Amino acid sequence: MNARFVRVAETGRKTFDITVDGLVTQVAEGDTLMVALLTTQDTLRDSEFGDGRRAGFCLMGACQDCWVWTMQGERVRACTTSAAPGMSIVTRIAFVGEGVWPRIGT
Repeated sequence: MNARFVRVAETGRKTFDITVDGLVTQVAEGDTLMVALLTTQDTLRDSEFGDGRRAGFCLMGACQDCWVWTMQGERVRACTTSAAPGMSIVTRIAFVGEGVWPRIGT
């Protein structure tokens, strides 16, 4: 899988693990979830409108295009939420239970 973001600086920061869709991935200290996700994959999340995968848009918390979910069902903006050790994030509808991910238009 190709990453959408490429880290070209600050490569010496400490790293920690988070889980994304059941897979453990390395995250650098200070990364937002958006940076953490898009440095390891080419898309951010499934669209709740059924039109495929999304990659965020505004990068500042205004456009509503970067929502992801925690395994506990909490909805968070990936562009403004700091990654934390041990987080478990869901970006694909198929990996969450009924009632967690909004199913608009399906």
